[in-house]
Amino acid sequence: MADNQKKKKQILGVESNVFFVGLTRFLTDTTKKMVYSILPLFHPTLGASKTEISLIEGIAESTASVLKSLSGWWSDKIGRNKPFMIIGYGITALLSPLFAFVTTPLQVLSIRFVERVGKGIRTAPRDLSLIHISEPTRPY
Repeated sequence: MADNQKKKKQILGVESNVFFVGLTRFLTDTTKKMVYSILPLFHPTLGASKTEISLIEGIAESTASVLKSLSGWWSDKIGRNKPFMIIGYGITALLSPLFAFVTTPLQVLSIRFVERVGKGIRTAPRDLSLIHISEPTRPY
């Protein structure tokens, strides 16, 4: 293959798709960390007990774990990763600001559940996309 066909558009020395996926992940993770770092202090003000907080987190994280497997299998089956990434990141981006308006632990559970659905949908297809678009610079 000719060198000009092998060259891909780069931003700051990184292939452009890898750069934008990384930037999106960075911004999403930053938002998530900003919100989740104060949630343990916020739950008691809503009247949530320690048991309810544990239940909320357990449901949220198990949802993400189960959906990672399913979305990875489904994206492999249809051979497309980008729609899963767009839907997953879109869900997270739309729901994160809603934490400012919650008044009950059930609302927190609902938002956390749906937000973790977004994470579950996007994670495996995103990782697979990065594998396919990245080329190692040196042999392992």
